[in-house]
Amino acid sequence: MYTNIVNTNIGSTDQIVRLLVGILALGLFFLLEGNARWLGLIGGVLIGTAVFRWCPIYRLLDMSTESSKSA
Repeated sequence: MYTNIVNTNIGSTDQIVRLLVGILALGLFFLLEGNARWLGLIGGVLIGTAVFRWCPIYRLLDMSTESSKSA
């Protein structure tokens, strides 16, 4: 049986925003030249947090954008 090891703390709206901004930021990696292009890799972090729906900074601050659902 699957056990949720990491509790998600990113809601669906937050997930969509992170995914879109992450894709745009990652695009900067390919468009910019010089050292500034490495800032585009931040997009990879945003995409990763969107996919896994877990943000370590939210965890440290004890925050969550996920709505709790009662079953």
